[in-house]
Amino acid sequence: MLPSLFISHGSPMMPLRDSPARDFLRGLGASLPRPKAILVASAHWDTETPEISAPPVNDTIYDFYGFPPPLYALRYPAPGDAALAKEIAATLGASVDHERGLDHGAWVPLLLMYPEHDIPVMQLSLQSYLGPEHHLLLGRSLAALRAQGVLVIGSGGLTHNLRRQRAPTDDSPAAPDVDAFAGWMHDALIEGRTEDLLDYRRQAPYAAAQHPTDEHLLPLYVAMGAGGENAHATRLHASTSYGVLRMDTYAFG
Repeated sequence: MLPSLFISHGSPMMPLRDSPARDFLRGLGASLPRPKAILVASAHWDTETPEISAPPVNDTIYDFYGFPPPLYALRYPAPGDAALAKEIAATLGASVDHERGLDHGAWVPLLLMYPEHDIPVMQLSLQSYLGPEHHLLLGRSLAALRAQGVLVIGSGGLTHNLRRQRAPTDDSPAAPDVDAFAGWMHDALIEGRTEDLLDYRRQAPYAAAQHPTDEHLLPLYVAMGAGGENAHATRLHASTSYGVLRMDTYAFG
């Protein structure tokens, strides 16, 4: 059975720059059973109530600005799956968006994992104002999809505070507080300390410095929930970009 995944998607430039995270993601897709469809909960789609995307073919959304022209030439025209999106929406009590394409939280990692873009892809929106527990429960409602061959991905960042991004290179060492936070999160995930994770803003060291707002960590809770009630967490990758972005990936199942 497929695991669910939490992927730190980092900068939109990741497909064009050498980094440990890019190398890891390039091999990740081939290491998994081939999914029949992919559902991505991205930090970059936030709505008041849950929505599922279901266009016939996904547009590539460039939800950023000021990057080099080659980035805007990248495309990820994966097909959608309207029938499956409708089934998932019924399970969640969600609505279906038949026009929205893939934001960079979805297409950046998928371009590296499945470059042929021949697997149907849907997105699930977040409701960041509802916090971690809502997203854990949302994920648990998706857990049965894994047995149907659907890869559920939460795409965000283990740390995400772009205002602190001053390091000049992609391989600059992590700031001490970044590693302290990531270490606490790792221990809590491996030990299955769900209640502590839900309360991360009070319990994790330097939490507010790593996540001024929740949205980039909330996909982690979707992935946790989709792993099942007593999901076991496995860290598949750990690295840092620009000194402040931890690029860790976790599998649940």
